[in-house]
Amino acid sequence: MPTYRAPVKDMQFVLNDVLNIAQYSNLPGYAEATPDLVSAILEEGGKFCENELQPLNLSGDHEGCTRHEDGSVTTPKGFKEAYQKYVEGGWVGLTGPEEFGGQGMPHVIGMCMEEMLVSSNMAFAMYPGLSQGAMASIIIEGTDEQKAKYLPNMVEGSWTGTMNLTEPHCGTDLGLLRTKAEPNDDGTFAISGTKIFISAGEHDMSDNIIHLVLAKLPDAPKGVKGISLFIVPKFLINEDGSLGERNGVTCGSIEEKMGIHGNSTCVLNYDGATGYMLGEPHKGLRAMFIMMNAARLGVGVQGLGLSEVSYQNAVEYANDRVQGRSLKGATAPDKPADPIIVHPDVRRNLLNSRSFNEAARAAASWAALLVDLSRKAEDEKEREWADDIVGLLTPVIKGVFTDRGYENATAAQQVFGGHGYISEWGMEQFVRDARIAQIYEGTNGIQALDLVGRKLGANGGRGIQAFFKYVSEIIAENKDNETLNDFTGPLEKAIGDLQTATFWFMQNAMTNPDNAGAGSVAYMHLFGHVLIGLMWTKIAKVSANALANGTEDPSFHENKLLVGRYYMKRRIIETNALLAEIQAGSDELMALDAANF
Repeated sequence: MPTYRAPVKDMQFVLNDVLNIAQYSNLPGYAEATPDLVSAILEEGGKFCENELQPLNLSGDHEGCTRHEDGSVTTPKGFKEAYQKYVEGGWVGLTGPEEFGGQGMPHVIGMCMEEMLVSSNMAFAMYPGLSQGAMASIIIEGTDEQKAKYLPNMVEGSWTGTMNLTEPHCGTDLGLLRTKAEPNDDGTFAISGTKIFISAGEHDMSDNIIHLVLAKLPDAPKGVKGISLFIVPKFLINEDGSLGERNGVTCGSIEEKMGIHGNSTCVLNYDGATGYMLGEPHKGLRAMFIMMNAARLGVGVQGLGLSEVSYQNAVEYANDRVQGRSLKGATAPDKPADPIIVHPDVRRNLLNSRSFNEAARAAASWAALLVDLSRKAEDEKEREWADDIVGLLTPVIKGVFTDRGYENATAAQQVFGGHGYISEWGMEQFVRDARIAQIYEGTNGIQALDLVGRKLGANGGRGIQAFFKYVSEIIAENKDNETLNDFTGPLEKAIGDLQTATFWFMQNAMTNPDNAGAGSVAYMHLFGHVLIGLMWTKIAKVSANALANGTEDPSFHENKLLVGRYYMKRRIIETNALLAEIQAGSDELMALDAANF
């Protein structure tokens, strides 16, 4: 049976020491987020995930969800009761607006909780996770009446939310969607069509489900400029706030999936369902992207969460399983063989994961902090800078973190050998669950195209220039610190490769756009290495200073430096090969005729 221990200590280190969130006490929510309160939140959140959610992960995967003849869905045994405890603990509204019953905690705290939820039970985490994105869209695009009508119950958790984009013939290219919204005389709209792959689309855990649905008005322009967004509740809501009759939306089936079996991924059929426009007509994609961008960062954290839990279980197994002898001779002469952790290749698998996890946690937390700064900073320039940087980081975190999450889950499975392929150990579930994160909320190839095709040139390249400047300043500040030479040197080479790749696109992608497409995934991963290297440099500086000043926990900081050096010597050097792949262009890639594949 797999286990999970919430990495609360490491989260505290990232928040308090690496990011020093106390310096942002002037921002709404941050003044209340004292180290003691943050510690209490993380400790209690970790206990909830370890004790309530993790034990349901394997059983929920085996049982899955059940659709009944009336279209209702029952979640796996224990899920409904665990969700009720989650609601009673106030976890749904942790970062929700106080005016609607939330606690108003910083987004960066919510990101840590999200990681723990995913590590302990990804399928469960998706039920409240989708609600966060739906709430974000209503908060920004909704009228005062809509906010008052939906947000209190959603923040509380008694109602959940979804996002409805995909249709059977229409995935990424939303301009092809066919779901219709016919105006009614009372100002509402009749929504008709079919949506597929709708996570948490129907279930028994909440009293109501608030669907956000993309559809087209009769007079809609063709393409993405003709899409509107609608609020379509599962149950209509009476004037007094009570639930009324069932709306015209039903679950036609539950998708048969590779993983995340505990989450009800539904085909939803809309048959003249009553909907309410959210935002402006034909501006639905803008409103939906509010939800999608929040979800993309969350999906990136899913990659991290599964990488973390699979790593933890692989470490435990590697220390317990005896097989063969160390290449240097027996390390456990009293046993018939040595623990497999003595073998370099096992350690390679483990350190590849750990050196990613710890820096990725810092990067995800930094991105969450930037989201708060982009919305709440007092200075307009600071808000603009934060928004530019988080815009760049979003496709990188979604794409790179989920690619690496799947890679690391597979590597952890490899540590188990044949046992990793057997269901009872739980490793194959981590691999299956991790796979979807590379696909939904925009496949990782789409993330790479978004990064290269949109984000690099946004606002005249203002964001990427700001990122280059920020990384260069970090390197310059620490270049004379000999303790950090193992970090600043490789980071300087990596950022140089990223700059060269960026300029290559500027020179070669305008005349031949296929050059951008051919190198986009390599560029995304090159950027990811720079981001992870940047975080390791920040972490190393904190740990080096702690050791120099006489820390009470020297082993913690010594291990940080050891693991960070591993990444900087063995992983970040991949930027050179990625640059070569980008500069190879698209000629060979596009030369083979489609009929000859």
